[in-house]
Amino acid sequence: MPGKSVRVFLDSNVLISGLFSDRGAPRLILDILSLDLPVLKAVTGAFNVIEVERNLEAKLPAALPLFQSFLSIAGLEIVLTPAGKDLVPLAGLTDAKDLPVLASAIAGQADVLVTGDKKDLLRIRKGALPFPILSPADFLDSFLPRFLKGSF
Repeated sequence: MPGKSVRVFLDSNVLISGLFSDRGAPRLILDILSLDLPVLKAVTGAFNVIEVERNLEAKLPAALPLFQSFLSIAGLEIVLTPAGKDLVPLAGLTDAKDLPVLASAIAGQADVLVTGDKKDLLRIRKGALPFPILSPADFLDSFLPRFLKGSF
């Protein structure tokens, strides 16, 4: 896949976990993506950014400047929040609160969506979307090694 970056869409929970932990799969993913490798591109949605900011404001307001600093230096592509009409075709795949995440990943032309949402997003049946949905550990264990070997 020469010349094409793998677009890794990060859900809000991966951003929060990766930023505020010094170990674990979400942190390792952020560390890898922050290397600015030409073969990987970090993507998230404006919806996700707002969700992270809202959670930090409510639970850990002192960390909000850290997150905003991260956004300014991370090279993270932020996809605009999708219009309501873009959510309609996705209805029924998962809980309505997660539809903007899926629509943002589609609009951002994600190659993979990485999330820790075991309750909803990780339960979507394979093949329902144009990309796989993986937990952070699964991304590191299967998707990333396959890509690095050139078999993606």
